Amino acid sequence: MSKVFSAHAVSVDGYITGRGAGPGHGLGDGGTLFDWYTDGDTQSRVFDFFKLSEPSARVFDDLAGRVGAIVAGRNTYEDSDHFGGGSPHPGAPLFLLSHRPAPELTPRQTLVGDIEEAIEAAREAAGGKDVGLMGGGVLTSALAAGLVDEVVLHQVPVLLGGGRSFFQELPSHVRLRLVDAVAAPGVTHLHYSVA
Repeated sequence: MSKVFSAHAVSVDGYITGRGAGPGHGLGDGGTLFDWYTDGDTQSRVFDFFKLSEPSARVFDDLAGRVGAIVAGRNTYEDSDHFGGGSPHPGAPLFLLSHRPAPELTPRQTLVGDIEEAIEAAREAAGGKDVGLMGGGVLTSALAAGLVDEVVLHQVPVLLGGGRSFFQELPSHVRLRLVDAVAAPGVTHLHYSVA
């Protein structure tokens, strides 16, 4: 069965955006969280516009190559300008988790109302590949429902001091087990399995 995982760039103090994030300015003042996507000399095999360091390219391409479908939350969708009508992944359909109508959806995007339905639909569309989760709210809902297998933090050595916090309140503790840690220029890739 396919796995469900989350992989996000996050500051040391736990933010996935800086202050002032919103439509048209998705990362707010937290753009440094993604410098490692373009500050290397190894081109990504999945996203041809990313040039990463060699260790980051290995980690990033391994994760991106696993993705068959994406589940994203409404804030991520809005702040990312609807992913240009597509998906944040070139080969994966998008399942938008939202209780509000989204009349601007395209054929590569599907609106779903709850996390269980979203992950079930994404698994079916993924064709045996894994389901990627985008956004702190989506990850929190999936963790609370016991649906997450892995959490990957691309931890960037910066303290943003404000913005959108990645981890939101959960109904109980979630134990993680470190599977791998890869140090790279400008980022440390921390791969956890959910216990």
